[in-house]
Amino acid sequence: MKIAIGPSSFGEASSEPIELLKKYGIEIIPNPYGRRLTEDEIIEHLKGVDGLIAGLEPLNQKVLDASKESLKAIARVGIGMNNVDIPYAQSVGIKVSNTPDGPTESVAEMTLTALLSLLRMVPQTNKKLHEGEWKKMIGRSLNGLNVGIIGYGRIGRKFRKVLSGFSCQVFIFDPYLQEDSSIDKKDVRCDTLKELLENADVISFHAAGAEEMIGIEEVNQMKDGVIILNSARGELINEEALVKGLDSGKIQGLWLDAFWQEPYKGALLKYDNVLLTPHVGTYTEQCRKSMEVSAVQNILKDLGVL
Repeated sequence: MKIAIGPSSFGEASSEPIELLKKYGIEIIPNPYGRRLTEDEIIEHLKGVDGLIAGLEPLNQKVLDASKESLKAIARVGIGMNNVDIPYAQSVGIKVSNTPDGPTESVAEMTLTALLSLLRMVPQTNKKLHEGEWKKMIGRSLNGLNVGIIGYGRIGRKFRKVLSGFSCQVFIFDPYLQEDSSIDKKDVRCDTLKELLENADVISFHAAGAEEMIGIEEVNQMKDGVIILNSARGELINEEALVKGLDSGKIQGLWLDAFWQEPYKGALLKYDNVLLTPHVGTYTEQCRKSMEVSAVQNILKDLGVL
């Protein structure tokens, strides 16, 4: 039985997922490029394999159609499934799974790290010092700020929990959320996105899907000096709107860990107050090991090995 590997860093945090595959006599087909595979590359990579441990490579109808004779299961390492045409996969008998619990702690921690760094102007002061300039800058404390959370699933809830040690007011917007007792009585549940945008000093995105939520009009609705954090999906925020917001001073700080195109080489690279990380929200040893082992267990079950 052959299983192809999509993620370029699979097995780096721990050898356990690789050893688990070997334990059951699986022939492992590693990612040959050390980066995300293109459509043509993943089609070639999937020839003759029974399963795929998937990252963010495109798994659309064209790819699945070319692979359906042998491919029986896809196990995504992570939560997001936007890159997988799930209905088509199911229609041709390919089982699909993901690992929704693994990233929660890691991404919430990373979001807080980015927020505190931007509030205290760590990117700017670090850059100045490396350039030989001893320049002190006055930042802001998280205490007393309004923090807006867009998307209140596993990661949004965890981020809310890590904020509990700070005296900040939390606003929550999630149109798909049912009446939920897990929302703290002190928090404000917003009926509209506009309500959150008008009140929040910090806006953190934890929403699913790829539909754009923030354009120029929405940026204009935000408070002056807002800080925006996006660890979810690049498509949620219009890039041009971010550039205009930064140029006008409407946006004081921005962190992106998810982009419209990866690797990212766009206009936001030139801003000192923009913190950019290469989609590493889940990149802790504990998180990667947990997700990769879970993905291996999922695919072995779907292939009838376990």
